[in-house]
Parts: sequence; C-alpha cells; structure tokens
Amino acid sequence: MILSGREILKQLNTNIFIEPFHESRLNPNSYNLTLADELLVYESGELDMKRENPVKRLTIPPEGIVLEPGRLYLGRTAEFTRTENYVPMLDGRSSTGRLGLFIHVTAGFGDVGFAGYWTLEIFCIQPIRIYAGAHV
Repeated sequence: MILSGREILKQLNTNIFIEPFHESRLNPNSYNLTLADELLVYESGELDMKRENPVKRLTIPPEGIVLEPGRLYLGRTAEFTRTENYVPMLDGRSSTGRLGLFIHVTAGFGDVGFAGYWTLEIFCIQPIRIYAGAHV
C-alpha cells in the first residue's frame, strides 16, 4: 500500500522520520527528497564485482554540473530518513525522467527499519545540468 501525503504527515516522527522535513515537499502520495551536493564517479572504465572500485568525489557547485551520458554517478539524498513498520520506496519524478535523467537503476525499495541517506544511482541519456537541492 502506498501512503497518501496526509498519512505520511500523520506518521511523521512516529513511524516515518525525514530530516530535514519541509511540508511544502509533501505530495498527494509521496514526499520529494532532494539531491545532496556531492557525487561519486568510478575512476575506471571497467568495474570488477569482486574488487573495490576506486571512486572520485565531485562537488556540485552552485551553477550545477553537467552529467555525461554513459557514465554512472552515485549521489545521495540530502535528507536522512528512517521508517518503522513501513517499507520505504524511492522512485524518480516523472519530470526528471522526461529529461532522460534516471535517479535509480535498481534498488527502489528500502527495508523496514531503514535509517540513512538514500544512494542515488544516477544515469542520463544525454548531457544534462543538475543542481544540488534538486527534487529527485
């Protein structure tokens, strides 16, 4: 069952925790999380599932950063979330999807009791400028 915005608000600080929380980001059946100001990119063109893959840290400046197609970027939400008794779900906004920007390739569901920042698996199909604080 997907909770309505009213139910999310009702469960806030009992079964659902979002820090920081802004009521203006509450939608009819979701809450808009935002992109933090840092990305990780893999340094190698070939990744190895059995090894640690080195990453480079990028800071998103106020004027944004242009993402390159064919490259995976790892971001995170600016919000720390925790859920009790609910399975949290992350799904991209349709407005970002229409720009060819995908914020998670897999792992759209969290676990009951999940507490932390969401990792965003960011991929684009054409160059796109993104900004810290953008709704994901």
